[in-house]
Amino acid sequence: MYEVNLTESYFAAKGGAEKDGAALKPVTIGDMLRASTAAAPDRAAMKELGFDGAIRRVWTYAELLQDAERLGRAIASRHSAGARVAVYANNIPEWVLLELACALADVTLVTVNPAYQKRELKFVLEQSRAEAIYYVADFRGNPMQQIADAVCDEIPAIEHRIVLTDHAALYAGDDVGALRDPKPTDAVQIQYTSGTTGFPKGALLHHNGLVRNGVDVMTRGNVQAGDVFVNNMPLFHTTGCAILVLGGLGVGATMLLAPIFDPEMIVRVIEREKSKFIFGVPTMLVALNDAAESAGGDMSSVQSIMSGGAMVAPELCKRSKQVLGAPVQILYGQTESSPVITQCWSSDSLEDLTQTIGQPLPDVEVAIRDPQTNEPVPVGVQGEICCRGYLVMIGYNDNPEATAAAIDKAGWLHTGDLGTMDARGYVKITGRVKEMIIRGGENLFPAEIENVMLEHDAVAEIAVVGVPDVKWGEQVACFMRAAGEEQPDAAALKAFIRERLSPQKTPAYWIWVDDWPLTGSGKIQKFKLREAFEQGDFGGQQS
Repeated sequence: MYEVNLTESYFAAKGGAEKDGAALKPVTIGDMLRASTAAAPDRAAMKELGFDGAIRRVWTYAELLQDAERLGRAIASRHSAGARVAVYANNIPEWVLLELACALADVTLVTVNPAYQKRELKFVLEQSRAEAIYYVADFRGNPMQQIADAVCDEIPAIEHRIVLTDHAALYAGDDVGALRDPKPTDAVQIQYTSGTTGFPKGALLHHNGLVRNGVDVMTRGNVQAGDVFVNNMPLFHTTGCAILVLGGLGVGATMLLAPIFDPEMIVRVIEREKSKFIFGVPTMLVALNDAAESAGGDMSSVQSIMSGGAMVAPELCKRSKQVLGAPVQILYGQTESSPVITQCWSSDSLEDLTQTIGQPLPDVEVAIRDPQTNEPVPVGVQGEICCRGYLVMIGYNDNPEATAAAIDKAGWLHTGDLGTMDARGYVKITGRVKEMIIRGGENLFPAEIENVMLEHDAVAEIAVVGVPDVKWGEQVACFMRAAGEEQPDAAALKAFIRERLSPQKTPAYWIWVDDWPLTGSGKIQKFKLREAFEQGDFGGQQS
C-alpha cells in the first residue's frame, strides 16, 4: 500500500512500474509479447479448454509469437495500417491470436459482443468504419454468421468476411504481408461503451495503455511468471482481452482460456491445473463458491482473487476467503481507462477490502473533483471520480463532442461516477452521475432499452431503472404508461425486445403505471421509481 496523508482528494501518481529508478519505457503489444517470449520461450502461454474442461490445444510463448506473427502478416496483406476490423466471436484461441496479430500489423481491432443482434452489430460496424469482420458460425444459439452476413450485405465498406476457424482463409497472405512497427500511443482497439444518451461510443484504446494497465493489475494481484490461471471473462471486454490476456502474457503467466463460464467445470480445472488466480464479477464468484462447496474441490492452489464490475458485498468477500482460500481484491475502472483506475491490495484490512475500491494503480493520478468547479474537494467529500495518466483513452471514435465532455483540457478523464477519497488515498463509490445499470458486471444503458420499447404500439411513455438484486447486483425494471387500453403481458414484451436487443438487456420486471413522479420541469424522477420499487409499491405488478 502507498503511504500518504492527504488533505484534499487528489492522489499524485506513485511509482511502481519502475526499474532502477527510471519510469518504464512505453511499449506496444508486440514489444510485450516478444519480451515475454525471450524470457521463457518454452513456457506454456495459452491452453484451450474444451466445454468439458479438458485441455485441447496448447501454445508455448514461442509458438504463440510465431502464430501471431504469421497471422499478423496475413492481416497486413489484407489491410493497410490503421484499418479497422471487427471480431464477432466467443472465447476461442483464434480471438486471442487475432488480437495479437492486429497489433503486430498496426490494424485496429473492433471488439463485438457475441450476443449482439442485427441492429447492434450494424451500428458498431458502421460507426467504427470497419472494413472486415472475423466471426464464428454461431454461439449459444445465436446464428452469428447469418446475422453478420445479413448486416454486411447492407454495408458496402465491408470487404472481407472471414470465419476464424477456417485457417486457410484466416492465414491466407501470410507469405506476402509484412509486419509493421506501430507506436505505443497508436490506437489498437475500439471497444464500445454507452452513456445516458443510449448511443454507443467507441473508445479508442492504445497499445501502451492496455499493456501497462494489464500488467499493473496482475502485478498488484500477485500474479507472477509461471502462474496458471483460468480466463473465463468474455474476450470482447477489456477485462478478458486486456487485463487477463495482455496482463497475463505481460507477467509471463499461463492462461487457460475457457469457452464459457461454467462454474462446475472451472472448479474442476482449478483443482486439476493448480490455478493460482481467479477473476470474476460478483455473480461469478457466487457461482464458483457454490460449485466449490458442492463438489468439495481442493481450492488450496488459489492465492489471489480479483473482482469488480459491480459492488461486491462484504458477505461475498468473507465467503470467498473461506471457500476459495484467498482475499478478494476489488478493482474499479471503465473501458475509457484501459480499464482499471484503482485496486485494493491483498494485504488490505477486511474493512478496506469490503468497503473501498482501493488505491490508484502505479503512475495514475486520481482526484475527486467538484462537478461544478472541477476542483479537487477535501478528503471525505463527495465528488466525481477523475483520473489522468497513461491509461486514458485517445478519445471516442469520430465523436469529438463526447471526447471533450469526457476528457477535460487538463487531461482528466471524468468517469461520471461519484465517490470519496480518504486521507490514505482509498476511494469509495457513492453513486453514479450516469444512469448506467450494472447487471452482473455488464454495463446496460436505460436509453437504449427505452428507445427500443418505445417502438411498441402499446407503450406511450417509458422509464428503465436499475433495481437491487441479490444475485446480479442490479436488474432491469421497465416502467411503462400504456398508449391505450392494451397492456401486453411480460411474455409478449420479452418476445418484442428479444427480436431487437441481446438477451442481457431484457428487463426482469415489466411494470405498468398510470402516472409518473415528475420534476418541476416535467422530467420523470427515476430515483423515486427505484425507491418505490424497493419499498414494494409495485409488488403486484412485477413479472
